[in-house]
Amino acid sequence: MDFKPLNQQKLLGYNSLFLTFTTLLEKKILPNKMIISGPKGIGKSTFAYHFINYILSKNEMNPYDVNKFEIHSENKSFKLIKNLTHPNFHLIDLLDDKKIIEISQIRKAISYSQKSSFNNNYRIVLIDNIEFLNIYSSNALLKIIEEPNEKLIFILIHNNSKKIIETIKSRCIIYKKKFTFNENLSIANKLTNVNLKNFFSESIINYYFTVGDFLYLYNFLKNNQLNLQQLSLKSLLLYLINFKNNKNEPELINFTYRLIESYFHYSFLNNKNINLYNLYKYFIKKINYTNKFNLDIESLFLEFKNKVINE
Repeated sequence: MDFKPLNQQKLLGYNSLFLTFTTLLEKKILPNKMIISGPKGIGKSTFAYHFINYILSKNEMNPYDVNKFEIHSENKSFKLIKNLTHPNFHLIDLLDDKKIIEISQIRKAISYSQKSSFNNNYRIVLIDNIEFLNIYSSNALLKIIEEPNEKLIFILIHNNSKKIIETIKSRCIIYKKKFTFNENLSIANKLTNVNLKNFFSESIINYYFTVGDFLYLYNFLKNNQLNLQQLSLKSLLLYLINFKNNKNEPELINFTYRLIESYFHYSFLNNKNINLYNLYKYFIKKINYTNKFNLDIESLFLEFKNKVINE
């Protein structure tokens, strides 16, 4: 199933924030520089795409349905934004195989900001994953967000587990969002049309899972035809570590890291062994170093397998 934010026609869990934004827009007091901040995988980008569609499709034949928080399948702006061809929308995101948002991407946004608006509507720049802006791309961005042109809105999406440059934060209004475990699970259940608590074995479910974590795991298990209800966390980790494509899939690697943390958490709860805690600290530190210095992932997984899973 396709759960990419760009393709989601139904918005779940954001009713209050959406109505706040639309009210500010109608009163003409919506901030033109906003950061939506929260845990990765809770639908912040999906929310942004829905609000952008609300703005851009108001005068179309199939405008955004505020009562249902839903985008009509024949919505013109929805189709244009999906193809990244809407004249009043510009997206900046982390490119494939890149570790930072590059300054060349910001320069394109600067060029876009200087163009005239189509149909005198708002122009919107959406910057996803702003935590991947480095000092150079951040400084370039500051030049256009300090005094944006009339009817130009910047919406920045932030994974709050990572820091962003203070000068960016200080120039934007920040809206924070988070869900409880039950809210994350409920939204994921509605999107998959499955009761995921009965779909996975109990040991796999991490109470820090976001909607995105549930959806990613659901798709991965279905696509690889794994025995979903009988698969233990240990068995799943062994499968992921041995999975032949894990080096080429950053999302899979990051999800494996989160499951490693879960494994230590559950193991320590069941066995208050100080050695487990020391191993936990060792591997969390090693994961951070592997990410920071682009070290060999396969050796990390192999060491975890030999020292922890096969102990």
